[in-house]
Amino acid sequence: MTGMHTPLNDTTRVGGLSYLNPLAPEPWASFVEQIERVRPHLGSLERWIETLIRPKRTLIVDVPIERDDGTVAHFEGYRVQHNLSRGPGKGGIRFHPDVTLNEVMALAGWMTIKNAAVGLPFGGAKGGVRVDPTSVSKGELQRITRRFTSEIGVIIGPDRDIPAPDVGTNAMTMAVMMDTFSMNRGGTATGVVTGKPIALGGSLGRQEATGRGVFITAREAARHQKIALEGARVVVQGFGNVGGIGARMFHDAGARVIAVSDHTAILVNLGGIDVPAALAHVAANGGLAGFPGADRIDAEEFWALECEFLVPAALEGQITAQRAERIRARIVVEGANGPTTPAADDILRDRGVLVVPDVLANAGGVTVSYFEWVQDFSSFFWTEDEINARLERIMVSAFDAIWHIAQEKGISLRTAAFVVACHRVLEARAERGLYP
Repeated sequence: MTGMHTPLNDTTRVGGLSYLNPLAPEPWASFVEQIERVRPHLGSLERWIETLIRPKRTLIVDVPIERDDGTVAHFEGYRVQHNLSRGPGKGGIRFHPDVTLNEVMALAGWMTIKNAAVGLPFGGAKGGVRVDPTSVSKGELQRITRRFTSEIGVIIGPDRDIPAPDVGTNAMTMAVMMDTFSMNRGGTATGVVTGKPIALGGSLGRQEATGRGVFITAREAARHQKIALEGARVVVQGFGNVGGIGARMFHDAGARVIAVSDHTAILVNLGGIDVPAALAHVAANGGLAGFPGADRIDAEEFWALECEFLVPAALEGQITAQRAERIRARIVVEGANGPTTPAADDILRDRGVLVVPDVLANAGGVTVSYFEWVQDFSSFFWTEDEINARLERIMVSAFDAIWHIAQEKGISLRTAAFVVACHRVLEARAERGLYP
């Protein structure tokens, strides 16, 4: 079982891809640099910019459990509330062996920007436990989840901070978190988490929401760039809940998904991968390894494939400066959080590659989480068609507003998204004033 003392290397080799350790690119440093790039566009609100590079609240907790064999194991957990000026904190819980405070701080910061960029009434938060969920038993994982929830229970709640699934967690994790919080509170509180099973107040459309949002923003970017989706070549890194669903939607729109990767394999078929068959293979076998409809390639070939769309939907820090030099995509659509370093961003811009940033492209998940939260408060639930239509309106409206700012100011879509979001957050901060 992987615990809190697992040594961290600069890279972790998974399925042939080199997944950068969060400590290597230092995600928080990347986030701060992104904030600094917005400074010239803030006007009088610049006096409040320190608000965005100082997390409001950081909680580090010990998570001890009794293992199945009777021994006691300790794990380290985190919950960071980056900014609460516009509403309660909102952000996922990550179970991964490489979770660090640096990473969680950055992810919380990106949640602040993401929620503000699409106009949701939330602040930014994120949490995580340093554990490999595949290396522990089902009972041990439930005990980790319950103890972690109890430890962070002092700062979460339906009107304070609302967790959701992330890497290594899922709807059942949220069910256990909701139950634990509710038992400690003495009454059922469905709104304390989102991404729950439907039977416990979850929302229809939530599971596909992030991948759907990635596809919507890719489609809108293609429209502005006059790129036809029919026959467009798509490369997807990460074939889980985000990349897999995004790939399926590209496939259904007539695009040609020519390469996919996950933690088990990197596969290519220049004629087009049968995405539904690949998804079925993953569901049956736990990964892409062994899928007969494509050939294996190495990481260097993967990043250099010529395509219209590249969708990094794995972990942060994947597109480094070195990889950015090799990328031959016309549009990069960030399904993951923080997949592109600032140095790589500059290289892609100079090479004429359009980047649809994570804080816009993958905001579909938190948008439908907002819908779930609202439905839980009212105990009135919408149909999946209503959910998808509302998501479509919000994502398209946000994309158009950010595209307009980018064109008007001659800046990248990422900087434009940060300009929109930072103005909204810092205006709220200024209007609220300081207490005491």
